[in-house]
Amino acid sequence: MRLLLAGGGTGGHLFPAIAVAEQLMAEDDKSEVLFVGTARGIEARVLPKMGLPLELVDIRGFSGRSIPAKFGVMMKLVKSVMQGMNILKSFAPDVVLGVGGYASAPMVLAASLKGVPVVLQEQNAIAGMTNRLLGRWAKKVCVAFDETTGEFSNAELTGNPLRKGFEECPDELPSEPTLLVFGGSRGARAINEAVVAALPAMQQLNGKLNIIHQTGDEDLETVQGGYRKAGWQKAEIVPFIDDMAGAYRQAHLVVCRAGATTVAELTACGRPAILIPYPHAANDHQAANARALAVKGAAMMLDQAELTGERLAAVTGRLLENGTELVRMGRIARSLGQKGAAGRVVEICRQVSGRKEAA
Repeated sequence: MRLLLAGGGTGGHLFPAIAVAEQLMAEDDKSEVLFVGTARGIEARVLPKMGLPLELVDIRGFSGRSIPAKFGVMMKLVKSVMQGMNILKSFAPDVVLGVGGYASAPMVLAASLKGVPVVLQEQNAIAGMTNRLLGRWAKKVCVAFDETTGEFSNAELTGNPLRKGFEECPDELPSEPTLLVFGGSRGARAINEAVVAALPAMQQLNGKLNIIHQTGDEDLETVQGGYRKAGWQKAEIVPFIDDMAGAYRQAHLVVCRAGATTVAELTACGRPAILIPYPHAANDHQAANARALAVKGAAMMLDQAELTGERLAAVTGRLLENGTELVRMGRIARSLGQKGAAGRVVEICRQVSGRKEAA
C-alpha cells in the first residue's frame, strides 16, 4: 500500500502519523509512505533525521488572524491545493491519511478532487477545526476518545497511535524516584517557571529526587540557571527529548500538558501525572483531555491560572511521598490505554483503499 500522511505542525499531530507509518512498514516491507507538511512545522526537523520522506506545501493557519490575513491564507490554500495535486500525481497514493493541523487541509481537498480515498485521524477528545471541516470528505475518521465518536457520522474508535517503545513500557515504577517534566515538543514557559519556583519548597527531596526536564529551546538557559540557583543536585535539563519512551520508563510521576499524544503515552506507559492543560488550546481541548484522565483517578489536573510554585511543590511532594497512590494512579492510567491503535488505523486505511491484507 502507498500511504500519504498529511499534516503536522506540532508533535501531537506528527508523532501519531509516524507511528502509523512505522506500523505499515513493519507489516509490509514493500509498502511506501510519504509525509506532507510545511517548512515551519516540527516535521521539517524530525522526519529528515528519521530518514522518512517529506514533501512541503505552502500554507498557514487560519484562526486568530485578521480579515486581510485570512484572505491571504485563502489564497495560499488555493496554491497549496495545486501543490497537493502535483504531489498526488507524482506519488500516486492508495489512500491519504489526514492527521490534523493546517497542512492536512490542502492534501485532503486535493485528494477529494482527484478521487483518492481519505481517512482522518483525530487525536483529541474535542475534534480540531481542520478535521471537523474535512470530515465530509473522509471515508472514515479514526478517533482516540470515545467522547469524540459522536462528532463524526463515520467515526471509528481506534485509540491514538504511538511510536515504537511506548507500549512496551514496564508496569513497575523504577527504583530511583524520578520526576519527568515537559510541555510538549516546544516546551511550556508556564510549566518551566512553576517548576523552577517550586524547587525551594521541595528541598526535602533534593539529592533524593532526579528530575528530567524538557524545556524547549527558548527557556533552556533560564531553567538551567534556576536549578543551579536552587542547588538541585540531580537534574537532566534538555531542550528536547528524542527518546520519550525511555524518559517515561524512568518516571515515577510526570508533570506535563494534556495534549492528546501525551495522554495516550501516559496511559500506554501507565504513568501517573499532574496535567496542566494549555489554556489557549482550540476549543479548550486539552482541558477535556485532562478531565478524561482526572475523573477516573489516573491523573491530577491543575489549571494554569491557579498554578504557582508553592502549589505545584505541595501536590508533587505529596504524590512522590505516597508510593501507594502513585502505583494506584499508574494502574488506572494503564487500564485506559488502547494498545494496537496504529495497527487499527493501518487496517482501516487498507479497507478504504481496497487493499485489505498486507502484501
